[in-house]
Amino acid sequence: MWPIYLVEALTVLAAWTVAAYAIWKCGPGFRKRAVKCPNTRRRAVVLAEQREGGFGCLRVVDVTACSLIPSQVLSCGKACVARL
Repeated sequence: MWPIYLVEALTVLAAWTVAAYAIWKCGPGFRKRAVKCPNTRRRAVVLAEQREGGFGCLRVVDVTACSLIPSQVLSCGKACVARL
């Protein structure tokens, strides 16, 4: 009888592990995204900050780094946020 309990416990542990990994990987936080820059019309890789906008949906609230602007301070208008 105890092997059945062990299998059930391991199954629940595996389900929690998969759920935690999915939330960590796809949930709120900083993510690299590729976007076409509206100012230069070139492809750029940006570091976007995602937050939970509502139940079950994420929205990009800020861009913190851009591959087209090497400095740490983004001096553009960040119009690319609307494209993410």
